[in-house]
Amino acid sequence: MNGVSEHCDVLVIGGGPAGQKAAVQAAKAGRRVVLVERGDVGGECVYRGTIPSKTLRASAMCLADLRRRTGGLVGSEIGPDTKVRTLMGRLAQVLSGHRKYLGDQLRRNGVEVVRGRCRFESDHGVQITAPDGTLHHYTAELIFVATGSRPRNPPEIPVDHEHILDSDSILSLIYLPESLVVVGAGVIACEFATIFQSLGVQVTIMDRYPSPLGFLDPEIVARFVTTFEEMGGRFLGETKANRIFHDGLGSVIVERDQGPPLKADKLLIAQGRTATVAGMNCEAAGLQLTDRGFIAVDENCQTSASHIYAMGDVIGPPALATVSMEQGRRAARHALGLDLGEGRDILPVGIYTIPEIASVGQTETQVRESGQEPVVGRARFEEIARGQINADEDGMLKLVCDESGRRILGAHAIGGSACELIHLAQLAMIGELEVDAFIDNVFNFPTMAESYRTAALDIVAQRASVLTPA
Repeated sequence: MNGVSEHCDVLVIGGGPAGQKAAVQAAKAGRRVVLVERGDVGGECVYRGTIPSKTLRASAMCLADLRRRTGGLVGSEIGPDTKVRTLMGRLAQVLSGHRKYLGDQLRRNGVEVVRGRCRFESDHGVQITAPDGTLHHYTAELIFVATGSRPRNPPEIPVDHEHILDSDSILSLIYLPESLVVVGAGVIACEFATIFQSLGVQVTIMDRYPSPLGFLDPEIVARFVTTFEEMGGRFLGETKANRIFHDGLGSVIVERDQGPPLKADKLLIAQGRTATVAGMNCEAAGLQLTDRGFIAVDENCQTSASHIYAMGDVIGPPALATVSMEQGRRAARHALGLDLGEGRDILPVGIYTIPEIASVGQTETQVRESGQEPVVGRARFEEIARGQINADEDGMLKLVCDESGRRILGAHAIGGSACELIHLAQLAMIGELEVDAFIDNVFNFPTMAESYRTAALDIVAQRASVLTPA
């Protein structure tokens, strides 16, 4: 066996959101932790996806807000001659700051970072190939796999990263296109579609399903589609691409199963992601994969090998950084026999479309499917002073309660600050507060948080109408 051979308590493979949190949690518990990452700690999600896309989104949001609040008088100078990089001016600064923060956190907690690619040699041992080709061998009592994912590019779609792009290469565009077709209607597809639409690009979303973001509350999704189309975008549901190709003259053509072909400057294929497990020799560790190629785990992120855990994108949807972080932290605590804490099943979802969408708990449909008739309260942002000030009248907050109209089962929001607002409902659900708590307590004025009181009052009014004789 060539190279250095060492033993550690915990080996973490992958330094993205899930791996980083697992490493820190295990180190805080006093274990010797080695984290293996082939690139920068933070992972592909951070450096190629989350931070660049959210930096571009910040520019798009500013322009969209200016247009909305000035009646379209400001922001028209953005066009196809605009370099995408100029809209991400703070990217280098943000990435540098984040890289420093993550490195400092790992050092403070004594996590050892090893650069290289990992391959299982056994269920307790791995081989690490360093950038210079040196081989290292580690054995560990516990192993956490958090190798992330990459865009799923179907073989029939000729992704060339110039005209037909995936969710990684779209951020490498030099200039804004005049038009863009997005194939797919999941989180990544909708985020990029609304970002580019807000930058003045003519965007069409095309998907085989009747509506986008099918896991969300249908009322929230319907409002999202309406807002997107009012911004100038177009959503084509129940539509399948038969052939996608570049015509050699500057346009991408989409031949579809119904209607005339679509034509655009660029096309984004965003039909999900696949686990990054190629070359890892998962069989040597006894790891089982799902039929979609993700590592199979139980509710605690434990694999078929009891001392190996997997979390984050490598285990499949929802593939959100927030959920990945929590999976990493809780997997480490479960593996080490530590208390998992409260609210482990009450995780928020934040989708950074324009406008934002956020959700926690059950939808109205899910409650009905469980055999209950929910009581639903709504607060439309046009009723909220801060919503009017922010020109965010199209947004709304929706509270879903049980049949008594007291226990909060879920909350769903669309509009400015939705991803911030949802945490109030999350904490109320973890603390088992009744919906009346939003009425009995004081909110600053004017704030978007007041929407909770408005939605709660709507629920209380429905309770009163049930109790009042006809």
